[in-house]
Amino acid sequence: MTLAAVHAGAGAAPLAVRRLGTVHYGDALALQEGLVQDRRAGRISDTLLLLQHPHVITLGSSSEPRHVLAGATERADLGIELFETGRGGDVTYHGPGQLVGYPILALEETRRDLHRYLRDLEGALIDALGALGVTAHRREGLTGVWTAGGKIAAIGVRVSSGWITSHGFALNVSTDLSYFDTIVPCGIDGCVVTSVERELGRRIPLDGVEGRVVEALARTFGRALVG
Repeated sequence: MTLAAVHAGAGAAPLAVRRLGTVHYGDALALQEGLVQDRRAGRISDTLLLLQHPHVITLGSSSEPRHVLAGATERADLGIELFETGRGGDVTYHGPGQLVGYPILALEETRRDLHRYLRDLEGALIDALGALGVTAHRREGLTGVWTAGGKIAAIGVRVSSGWITSHGFALNVSTDLSYFDTIVPCGIDGCVVTSVERELGRRIPLDGVEGRVVEALARTFGRALVG
């Protein structure tokens, strides 16, 4: 049993963790849609998807075209796809070396507040980063997680009927940060991005970061890990 499962307490709702490796963004969208329906119908428990995406720029509901700086030719040369998506937020980039998490949760009545859910995700990532030796924080009026060196995690979520969550967070671990030059990250002009490896000054295995994030999420939402 993990530390997170111990802290969740007896009778805590289960959280299944699925580590999927590298998944095309379109396939991940379809998978989430099916899991949301399954969770709403009670066919599955709360589930956390952990994965990486090939190079892709995604557009949230608040995106502006000017926030995509790379034209079609440059994107093709760099191997970057472009997707519109049903999450909130602006434009972001996903790629290798980035830990992407999609929590499919049925939020209990006491947690049915979108702003609280966003702050809970931020808090869990801040706790996980702290356990890795990275000091991170929120920024007033913005969504995501920052360090002194820049933005380290982006968050964009969707909450469907029945208060079932999807989409989630993207934490830069060993990401090639030059790809962020193709966008205005999260629509924030002048936004500087960073990664766990840049903050620590050394390489770190992705699975080690995964473990800390999973434990922090289970602790934050009072779930018992089952996978």
